[in-house]
Amino acid sequence: MIKTVIPAPEVVTAPIAGHADRFPVRRVYCIGRNYAAHAIEMGHDPDREPPFFFQKNPDNLDFSGTFPYPDQTSDVHHEIELVVALARGGRNIPVDQALDCVWGYAVGIDMTRRDLQGEAKKLGRPWEIGKAFEHSAPMGPIVPATTTGDLTSGSITLRVNGVLRQEGDLNQLIWKIPEMISYLSDYFELKPGDIIMTGTPAGVGPVVRGDVMEGHVAGVGSLTVTVA
Repeated sequence: MIKTVIPAPEVVTAPIAGHADRFPVRRVYCIGRNYAAHAIEMGHDPDREPPFFFQKNPDNLDFSGTFPYPDQTSDVHHEIELVVALARGGRNIPVDQALDCVWGYAVGIDMTRRDLQGEAKKLGRPWEIGKAFEHSAPMGPIVPATTTGDLTSGSITLRVNGVLRQEGDLNQLIWKIPEMISYLSDYFELKPGDIIMTGTPAGVGPVVRGDVMEGHVAGVGSLTVTVA
């Protein structure tokens, strides 16, 4: 056993639907503006430009069903996303082999301190202050790909207090799941335990304390999160 001078952080693990075992998380990659309608609503050209990624931290993931409204912000937005969990990795993975890396899928919400992200954008600074804060990635259990099959289409929605806010289809992804995995592997060495948040459809918007968010991805399941 390795001795450490301070207590070692615990490995973050995600629940697996129908199983007692859990999925260990190594890194959390997020792709930006991966639905054309969302790119437009954020003021960008929806054409197929090269994808770009940012990261959240594994311990930003939250499986409790509660999202504590964060400090230092007055404008927190929801972004419903399909999450991809990898069982294999590598470098320069060909697109036609990328789905072989997938272990399973989950429903996630990329919570964003939009005001802080906006300030960072204006100043040309990184986005972490708006994206990678505590509890900023509510996520449901991972469903094995052997159960879901390859997800190329299917409804993705988010309701707040029962009112539909976001609605799209996985077939509207600008960069498809195999392409995301392949592209990432050209710049990072992907490894087992990496997860990818695949982007959000149009309709992102603010939440306040007491709101109940209900996300759903066809073939994967639902996620209910209360803003505390």
